[in-house]
Parts: sequence; structure tokens; C-alpha cells
Amino acid sequence: MDHATVWAPPTSAPLSPAQPRSRHGVRLVPATVCTGSDIDDREEQIIDEVPVGLVYAGTLFAVMLATPTDLEDFATGFSLSEGIVGSADELAITAIDELTDGVRLRMQLPVERLAALLRRKRNLTGGSGCGRCGTDSFAETLRPLDPIRSAARIAPDAIRRAVAALPPEQTLNRQTGAVHAAGFALPDGQLLLVREDVGRHNALDKLIGALARAGIDPACGFVVVSSRCSFEMVHKTAAVGIPLIAAISAPTSLCVGFAETVGVGVVAYVRDGRFTVYAVPSRVATLA
Repeated sequence: MDHATVWAPPTSAPLSPAQPRSRHGVRLVPATVCTGSDIDDREEQIIDEVPVGLVYAGTLFAVMLATPTDLEDFATGFSLSEGIVGSADELAITAIDELTDGVRLRMQLPVERLAALLRRKRNLTGGSGCGRCGTDSFAETLRPLDPIRSAARIAPDAIRRAVAALPPEQTLNRQTGAVHAAGFALPDGQLLLVREDVGRHNALDKLIGALARAGIDPACGFVVVSSRCSFEMVHKTAAVGIPLIAAISAPTSLCVGFAETVGVGVVAYVRDGRFTVYAVPSRVATLA
């Protein structure tokens, strides 16, 4: 697990007025730039990365290292993609607490959802690079899902258009060069929403949450991501019924195998006018 952080939100102190947390995701830090024999002291913009605790009915369920932006989207998307709730209206975000060592999101659930959550509680401490760190069993890590019902087929030009449109929407990445993005596109390739985070799976959770909060049917389009496509990316995509995920980098074996099981198309290495289809080729219009 990369950069795991031990954190206990219930005992953390509130953030003092003298220590404001960046809510736009970027911090200024002193740095020294060395070019040949020239030395230049300056302030540089870097991405904000903090522990974000997800607390349901007073119970800490997970701590993720994330960028503290779009936190309502993050809480909603995480809750949906992890199967904690079945719809956004089952989740009530009651507070966002800014703490000296992170952020705490407090939420409430229906009684039956809370009972199920407590049965599977994992006390996850997750790095920004891994969406499944901290699970305590193989069964929970590889939690099965029903195949998605969408019959969507996406044209190759739409995939290329959506991926090409993603970089101009990556505001935080242009500032810091350290951020992943996930975007949701219509079948014609038009991007509707983009979310960014230091963690690729966090960016996808934020996107899923934004879709739910905006009332957009996730089955009506597809996802594009600025990262590799690993198991948890397909799992989160399938959990909310998105039929295809397109990535600029490579897939993994577990990702491809799981995608075939749940019916999610996996398109990778989308760059320079080409791409490779690794799973469910019928999701790409010209291949069926």
C-alpha cells in the first residue's frame, strides 16, 4: 500500500482559523529550482493530498488519501461504488469537518444499510494509488457484481473524441502535474462531467457521485480516465452500471477478467488516434 497513513478522526482536533485547509486542491510551498549553475528560490504549486475519513453513523469505515475537493461527490460516489447504498437518496451527508490532520465526512444511512455496513466493516486505510488496500479478505476485495444490463455500443470516434477532450478539462493537473481525472461522456463522445483527484479511483468516485447528485443516468454514456485501468476502476464502473471505460494507459489481468464477467467494455492505450479493446468488444460499435 502506497503512502498509508494511520489516522483517528474521532480524537482529531478541529482546524484552527490560523490553519485554513485548501478547498481548491492546490497548495503553495517553498521550493528551489536548479538549472545548470542557476538557483532560484520560489513558491511552487503542488496538489493537496490529505487523509479523508468516511464516517457512517459515527463509525469510521475508511480513510482514503485524497484531494479535498468535491467532497460531497466523493462521499456519494464512494458510497455507491462500494455498495454501501443503492441510490444517492439513501445517503445523508451531515457534516464535513476540517481537522488538523485531514478531513472527516460524516454521513447517515437507513437502518438496514447501516446494519449491512457494520457486518462488512473493514476500517480501511487506503493510499491514493490503490482503491482496495486495507480489505481484510479475498472475498471482500473481489466482491462479485451482477452483469450490467446496458446494451450500449460506443463508436470508435466517440471514444477518441472523449479522451482528447479530457486534458483541457484537467484544471488541477495543469497547475500541479500530479492529478488523475475521470470524465463521463455521452455516446457521441461529448464530455458532460470531469472530476480530478490525486488518486485515480478517488477521481472516479467523485465522478460517480457527481452523476448521482446531478440525476444523470450512468448507463447513458461511458467513462474516460487519465490512468491505467485496474480492477477497482472496472469494479466501480460496473457497480453503477456504466457500460464502458476507456483509459489512456494499460489494463491489468484482473481488470480484463472481471470486465468480461460483468459486461464492461475495456478500451486502453487510447492515444495518437488508436486504441486497443481488451474486454467485451461488442461494446465498441464497429466490432460487434
